[in-house]
Amino acid sequence: MKQLFTKTLLATLMGGVIALSGCSQPTSNDSPGSTTTSPSLLVPKERLAIYHEVPLTADLTHLSENQRAMLSLLIDASVIMDNLFWQQAFHENKTDFLASLTDPAIRRFADINYGPWDRLNGDRPFLSGYEEKAPGAEFYPHDITKDAFNKASFADKDGLYSIVRYDDAGNLTSIPYSEAYAAPLQKAAELLRKASELADNPAFANYLSLRADALLSDDYLASDMAWMDMKTNPIELVIGPIESYEDQLFGYRAAFEAYVLIKDMAWSEKLAKYAQFLPELQRGLPVPDAYKQETPGSDADLNAYDVIYYAGHSNAGSKTIAINLPNDERVQLEKGTRRLQLKNAMQAKFDHILAPIADVLIAPEQREHVTFNAFFANTMFHEVAHGLGIKNTLDGKQTVRAALKEHASALEEGKADILGLYMVQSLLEKGEITEGTLKDYYVTFMAGIFRSVRFGASSAHGKANMIRFNYFAEAGAFDRDEQGLYSVNMDKMSAAVASLSERILTLQGDGDYAGVAALVADKGVIKPQLAGDLERLASASIPVDIVFDQGKAQLGLK
Repeated sequence: MKQLFTKTLLATLMGGVIALSGCSQPTSNDSPGSTTTSPSLLVPKERLAIYHEVPLTADLTHLSENQRAMLSLLIDASVIMDNLFWQQAFHENKTDFLASLTDPAIRRFADINYGPWDRLNGDRPFLSGYEEKAPGAEFYPHDITKDAFNKASFADKDGLYSIVRYDDAGNLTSIPYSEAYAAPLQKAAELLRKASELADNPAFANYLSLRADALLSDDYLASDMAWMDMKTNPIELVIGPIESYEDQLFGYRAAFEAYVLIKDMAWSEKLAKYAQFLPELQRGLPVPDAYKQETPGSDADLNAYDVIYYAGHSNAGSKTIAINLPNDERVQLEKGTRRLQLKNAMQAKFDHILAPIADVLIAPEQREHVTFNAFFANTMFHEVAHGLGIKNTLDGKQTVRAALKEHASALEEGKADILGLYMVQSLLEKGEITEGTLKDYYVTFMAGIFRSVRFGASSAHGKANMIRFNYFAEAGAFDRDEQGLYSVNMDKMSAAVASLSERILTLQGDGDYAGVAALVADKGVIKPQLAGDLERLASASIPVDIVFDQGKAQLGLK
């Protein structure tokens, strides 16, 4: 049973940073958050080797001295985001917690997972002395129930940029991030302003300055708009509280993260043409007109990057290989979104994970259809497809995200995957995609399901893949032979893509929370046969994901 917060003021402001206490503490007689001995491992030692280490480097020789100095500042600011995410994910002090782990392999695994819970195994504790992870992480008091929260009335109740605590009278209240994390956010803002002075690109300098302001005001709209206006900057930064996946209680609160990236100009030019097809593809979606009445922003763009630093939520557990932002529906409807394809991270996952998976689980006659180009395109169109569909429920009362609460992220990821395939098929038929065949994209997509479903039920992407796998299985979209090898049934796959697209888009447009909850309960699970097939991947020592050896030293920066 979880240890519970007492209904008192559970956090005090110390140096501008919330000092947290609560459940998921070690179950010992020591003071909260402390242990006298190193915890023991609850999982087989082999589990610690599920991540393949990849050096994160890039060619920086074309950058000026100012740009290299700016990169150093951006990485420093990203490190602050990393430390803030630790506080949002786990109540114990990062340095003390990691120092308590004497085994280097265990310490490394805990560092990757930002705490004692295995993010790719349903957030189960892998160390003794820790209870299950609180669904609301450190965003809410751990003893809060959904019913009590829903009945409470206080300012910024479902806000993206605040934490929820009890006040002195025992009532729920919210504390803005800019207050809860004041000191580190002030330091990060200072670093971004210094970086803006070194930026050769005026639009990027403006974005950095506005983003610094946003960190201190909790108002990210102006900086999101400025980020959408950047087109020619060779260096890119995504930073701040962005995704709400860590909040598995309601899906309201955003977690801190950062990416520092170098734009691949040649690949970006190659991809630029696809964004223009969004309005046309929106009109062709396989749903009634009411569910596609919104017009995607026409200012969306698509680019390729080499990522040189991950921090915070983006670095926890499974590593992101593509980004679609901003999440603000106001920006999406006015300007669209930007899609960032992280090419070097994709290549690492394809080489070390996806291709080996195909050798184990895909029928020999279809393995040649698993290609990097198809993997890149499927990932790319997944991100583009986030711009399709509908952002507000048909009744006009709220956003889809607010209506579907904790299930919103998983369903949105499922939508993006399935509509990404719809886009590929449509653009192949139009002759706009000229590389490969539809079979390449379908078979690579099938292999990709096995890759992503290993992320587990605590991941929105993993849950989305479980739903899709079980839906495809019931629709006969793939066959499995007596040797446990899979092959795609092309005709049934196309039909399944269309029907699942319609179902997801309808659930979103209706804001049907109960319908989505039923879909997740029915199909968001790994069934015994699939579990056995995934065990074959583990037996073949195929890593589940990658982890980066990253930082200034890797890049030759001061």
